[in-house]
Amino acid sequence: MAEHPGLARYAALAAALRHRVVRGEWLPGTALPAEQALAAEHGVALGTLRRALELLVEQGLIERIHGKGTFVRSGIAGASMLRFFRFGEGAAGQEPASRILSRQAIAAPAEAARALGLAPGEPVLRLHRLRLIDGEPCLLEHIWLPLDRFAALAEDDTAAWPPLLYPFYASRCGVHVQRAVDNIGFGVLSAPQARSLGLAAGHPCAVVTRRAMDLAGRCVEWRVTRGDAHAFHYTVTLT
Repeated sequence: MAEHPGLARYAALAAALRHRVVRGEWLPGTALPAEQALAAEHGVALGTLRRALELLVEQGLIERIHGKGTFVRSGIAGASMLRFFRFGEGAAGQEPASRILSRQAIAAPAEAARALGLAPGEPVLRLHRLRLIDGEPCLLEHIWLPLDRFAALAEDDTAAWPPLLYPFYASRCGVHVQRAVDNIGFGVLSAPQARSLGLAAGHPCAVVTRRAMDLAGRCVEWRVTRGDAHAFHYTVTLT
């Protein structure tokens, strides 16, 4: 195992194992080799390996399943924005249908570039997506993706895209979303946004801004979702 000055041996081993995951040696959902084999391969004691694995579990990269082994976490399947909204009793538990309203390769605007960690003007793929329940519009999304990572989506038939994008990113582009950070705010709908959602211009809306990260911790998607503020709900339990 290569030495990393300033790092404890188990932390250096954790960094080495993370690198192997990030470069695709072990894909999300797959099992890592047996602990004894990994320890021998890296020339460390079993206790050191276990501390390294514990660190990667704490960081959310891997998970240990009792009786089965240690696996690279599969990441986020959908993390639906619907958890922030209620659109009637019939919508409970439903996965919305999706419709891509527009797709365009553009130079990244400043805010999108900052969110994605790009230089201003670098190429991005911008998607406008409408989500519907029982044919009725419920959420309007603006999504920015680094074009170099998602070039395969630039020419696809968007009508054939599935409703859940994160598994699609993985299968089509090899980009695995490991975690996401959502920030919630409020605003009002512009006239075009309101038309898409079947509401009046100036109607109050909840705004959920998301940064989604890959296995290496790089932001691979910046998404802004708007929905009727009157349908917004948020529940938290304090103990």
